[in-house]
Amino acid sequence: MMRSPSLKKTVVVCDTQPVAIEGMRALLAGHPDLAVAGEATSLMAGMELVRTLSPTVLVVDKSFGLQPVMDWIAGVRGNGHRTSVVVWGTSVNEAEALRMVQAGAQGVVRKSAALRALLDCLQMVAAGNSWMDDLLFQNNDKTGTVGRSGLTTREQQVAELVEQGMKNKEIARALGICPGTVKIHLKHIFEKTGVRGRYGLALSGLKERGHLPAARYN
Repeated sequence: MMRSPSLKKTVVVCDTQPVAIEGMRALLAGHPDLAVAGEATSLMAGMELVRTLSPTVLVVDKSFGLQPVMDWIAGVRGNGHRTSVVVWGTSVNEAEALRMVQAGAQGVVRKSAALRALLDCLQMVAAGNSWMDDLLFQNNDKTGTVGRSGLTTREQQVAELVEQGMKNKEIARALGICPGTVKIHLKHIFEKTGVRGRYGLALSGLKERGHLPAARYN
């Protein structure tokens, strides 16, 4: 049964290309639960739509620039809006995806993803969950297979702060320890979990919390 337009969860699309906006409109046309409520071709206009429409989901194009989009996401979150943000882009790599999530994005997906994957992303985020395009990490097989139960309390704290995007000096200040001590903790974390690198550590945390979809899309 089709829901009334007023009962659907709303989506605002902020993209550099009008054709991409029209593509999203076509994808959601007739969708039982989601509807495009507005569109913008600049970050400033997108922020205004968030303020006036309070959409459920805001889809923003990574092509506006990595740092501007991250700052913009922080602005959306900092102003107390309940709108969830999905970042999509023609080219998104693993490091960029993780930085977007650390900035506050609830979803990251490629524009070239299968239509089913795009819909799954929007539906999951609209329901209050996180979603990341698993194919962003298809070449990363070294994310660790051992859980974090074997970590000490301090090591778990360090791992959590790394997931938030903090650098060693910032972690040291937050925990009241020396940067050199942070390096030692990270060495032990990598050895115990089998994870390789900071991005692998952040990725393993996302997987443990179920923020990555179980299925892959071709």
